[in-house]
Amino acid sequence: MSFNSIIGNNNVKNILKKSLNNNTILHSYMFIGQSGIGKQMIAKEFAKMILCENFQENECNNCKSCIEFNSRNNPDFSYIEPDGKIIKIEQIRQMQTKIIEKPVNSKKKIYIINDADLMTKEAQNCLLKTLEEPPEYIVIILIVSNENKVLTTIKSRCMKIYFEKIEDDEIKKFLMENCSIESISENILRMCDGSIGKCISIKDRLNDYFEIEKIFSNIDKSIIKVLNYSEILYKNKDNINEYLDYINVILYGYAKQNLNNNAKYINSIKIVEKTKQRLLGNANYDMSIDYLLFNIWEEFNEKNSRG
Repeated sequence: MSFNSIIGNNNVKNILKKSLNNNTILHSYMFIGQSGIGKQMIAKEFAKMILCENFQENECNNCKSCIEFNSRNNPDFSYIEPDGKIIKIEQIRQMQTKIIEKPVNSKKKIYIINDADLMTKEAQNCLLKTLEEPPEYIVIILIVSNENKVLTTIKSRCMKIYFEKIEDDEIKKFLMENCSIESISENILRMCDGSIGKCISIKDRLNDYFEIEKIFSNIDKSIIKVLNYSEILYKNKDNINEYLDYINVILYGYAKQNLNNNAKYINSIKIVEKTKQRLLGNANYDMSIDYLLFNIWEEFNEKNSRG
């Protein structure tokens, strides 16, 4: 993989290339942006280019460093990610014991900490010691989705680089070239929200999303007809939060089309959010879906429901 093969965020790639060309690589970076927009891929490619023995604009892949990097055996590169749902202080301490060891093959050692916003406060304070006085050969890249969870003292010691959402046209092109999907609805694009990662997770369940759309294209029909299309919700407990988000995307799209009469759509979105709260509170699953469907149906069939 090279920068050129990564979709979007050309401004970020140009900034990083410039630092490589000018030999102005910093000790610490923070890559900020929603998940699935290429932060990890660009961070890894940047690390590979820093470590490359023959760096040029075009990727090398032939030197010892690149060969070891591609096979995940480069001793000068480390990748840290959450242990469960958090990054623990023990993981940062283990990193610090390795940091004092000088590079084996390259002039630099690279540490990428993925989901760095999931570091515990203790882990962040531990990392701060390294960021304050890093060895001259160290480069640390923090990848975060929510910078508000990161201590101000850490943010102040990193060069913050903000990643943008991927354009819809680029997502369409990706789906066509990589997934043989030639057309995709505006609702699906809204659900992807500029994230290739979301796009990839959705593509294998497109039929599920089409079934959910059928529910709401029939929401003003009889409740029996609505329930006939709703099996997808009752049988997909593991994906329900994602599907509820998609229902909100559909409702929001309808609301925008009916600005002068959108109360029922706004109220329905509130019902979806209430359903999420019920599920978080461990309410009965089937009864929560019943609550969702019957209450939204009533919003669209007020006269019938009162009758």
